Amino acid sequence: MAKKALRGTVVSVAMDKSIVVKIEYSAQERTMHKIVRRSKRVVAHDEKNSAKVGDVVSIEETRPLSKRKHYRLVGVEAHQQVE
Repeated sequence: MAKKALRGTVVSVAMDKSIVVKIEYSAQERTMHKIVRRSKRVVAHDEKNSAKVGDVVSIEETRPLSKRKHYRLVGVEAHQQVE
């Protein structure tokens, strides 16, 4: 079975070895059939604490690691620019 791969933005790094990733996607509204932007937040495992807030990361599905953590960090695609 193929593992689900997602791409999103890191919104929190407050936990040790864990990050919260915001996944944004488009969906069609049921009644007016308008395309709207939706988002969800998932908790992912970051073994090396390498991701920072604002980074664009790729994550993939894995076995349950804790109550809410079912994804792991594959890699950081783009770092946030600090000005």
